[in-house]
Amino acid sequence: MAELRNRQAYHDYFIDVKYEAGMILLGTEVKSLRAGRASFNDSYCLLQKGEIWLKSLHIAEYSHGTVNNHDPLRDRKLLLEKREIRKIEAKLKEKGYTLIPLRIYFSEKNLAKIEIGLARGKKMHDKRESIRQKDAEREMKRHFK
Repeated sequence: MAELRNRQAYHDYFIDVKYEAGMILLGTEVKSLRAGRASFNDSYCLLQKGEIWLKSLHIAEYSHGTVNNHDPLRDRKLLLEKREIRKIEAKLKEKGYTLIPLRIYFSEKNLAKIEIGLARGKKMHDKRESIRQKDAEREMKRHFK
């Protein structure tokens, strides 16, 4: 099964809290996700009227789809419990927090799930520090193999 990760999110943001949400998808979108044909470029989550929406996640059109194929960049509603949405709403009102998609995967029941994270943006010096730490970990692994 395909698992898609938003690696850029971990480079650009500090992830404070992660949530697992369901997605309302069309059949051709599910088939494209199973084939691993999605892109997180510029995608983000938005809170509107007590609902969370996933914006600008590109899920490629299904190759064997008919005229009923989906729009690749359509907005998709995320399914979360009301208390989780209230917690997210309270955090988003604080300065510097945003809600971003982290990964898409299929659960044991073969349901498409998305992991979203409450995140704070990194400054340039934080990004450099993260890169330095990753390089050091890679060197340690290489020496102790």
